[in-house]
Amino acid sequence: MELRARTEGVGRMTLATMPEYDSTRLERVGSHAVVIGASMAGLCAARVLTDGFEEVTIVERDSLPDVPAPRRGVPQAQQPHVLWEAGRATLEHLFPGYSAAVLEAGGVKVDGQTEFNNYSNGDFLANGDRSFAIYSATRPVYEQIVRERVVALGRIRLRSECQFTGYLLDDTETTVEGIEIRTEDSDSEQVRADLVVDATGRTSRTPALLEYHGYQPPALDEVQIDAAYSTTFIQRPADDHRAFGALAEAPRTRGGVVAPVEENRWLVSLHGVHGDHPPTDYDDFVDFAASVPATEIRELLEEHPPVDGEIHHYPFAANRRYHYERLSRFPEGLVVVGDAVASFNPIYGQGMSVAALEAVLLHDVLATGGRVDAGLRFFDRTMELVDIAWTMAVGADFGFPETRGQKPRGTTFFNWYLNRLLRTAHSDGALTDAFVQVLMLERPPTTLLRPSVVWRVLKPSGGVRQALHRQVEGTVRR
Repeated sequence: MELRARTEGVGRMTLATMPEYDSTRLERVGSHAVVIGASMAGLCAARVLTDGFEEVTIVERDSLPDVPAPRRGVPQAQQPHVLWEAGRATLEHLFPGYSAAVLEAGGVKVDGQTEFNNYSNGDFLANGDRSFAIYSATRPVYEQIVRERVVALGRIRLRSECQFTGYLLDDTETTVEGIEIRTEDSDSEQVRADLVVDATGRTSRTPALLEYHGYQPPALDEVQIDAAYSTTFIQRPADDHRAFGALAEAPRTRGGVVAPVEENRWLVSLHGVHGDHPPTDYDDFVDFAASVPATEIRELLEEHPPVDGEIHHYPFAANRRYHYERLSRFPEGLVVVGDAVASFNPIYGQGMSVAALEAVLLHDVLATGGRVDAGLRFFDRTMELVDIAWTMAVGADFGFPETRGQKPRGTTFFNWYLNRLLRTAHSDGALTDAFVQVLMLERPPTTLLRPSVVWRVLKPSGGVRQALHRQVEGTVRR
């Protein structure tokens, strides 16, 4: 087994500890780079590669629309997508003016302090003192704006309707020198490159191709959650920016999300785990919403007419993570990013933010060491970032006893502690602020264990304090 020892414990790589993106840090390290997949991960990777390569080619199997629209390669496009602050701030650095462009495309700026209503552990969390914004839109809008700005850079060639079929390796099979593709005319073509980035998501063929070429494939973790999501759109008053979240929490297997999006609509999504899946009929969908504890979700469905009554359904069987960071041998000239490394239960909204942050780390890896061992160095750097997103997603999923897979160390304790924190946050806005910063990948989960936070979480309630005081007073008198 060609494995390297890894550092134990949850990482600390979040927006607060990321290297600062500076396009001038990366000098030219090659003439041509190829990115497989025009996903958010692929587009962000292509953006940073333009700083170090004369030309960048993105190869995408789908036909890419000129306007925001779902596409076949993103079956979850009609489901809710959240651009947490870590992702928004990073995209703003990569594409100045990105946030304003989301609003120009019809997206909504939600006041996270007063309009974002987060239900957990029996009630809504109290409003905190920290002001923050959430830029809310559908996935096609987020992606279209990034794609337009990538193309506008001028050094990126976007080739759609091209199917990736394999890697081109040198005679020693130690270096990837490009890829083979099949075009829309079914012609086979070789595309030479100094660096190849696999951003093909959950369909990535890299583990199998590594094994085919004599490499140890990365170990795979799967955490089975057997979830499904059903989503519809209802009409929204233009000035109503309220958003609601009441995620499934053990033992409750059902949850829901409401987000204001473009065209004066609310996106209403219901989900269920471990086989308790939401329906695809609209009337049944409304009835299912009544079982979600945030009654506002059902009320919005009853009070506001549907846009078209269509229900978009998406199943999600398992969280998946490939441990590339454990490999000791990996081809030169190849990097794997985004969902091709780790894909998380989408209800937690981490995917786009992780993809953007990974692009900055890829830029830093190339700026500090060039192309030599770029893949292995990138996997080492991203391990902590992926650790955080993975631990948060599968940790929550392991709240259900039916969940199967490798449980991260410390999950049971952290779930207990986090549940207590969230219950206390019903009346303590400072804890809401601390939790939201972790949720938005601005701060690592370890910040929830700072003494000032722990005291607020574990301090006895009024009745318990009085009882302890009487006990201590009685002991002193005796």
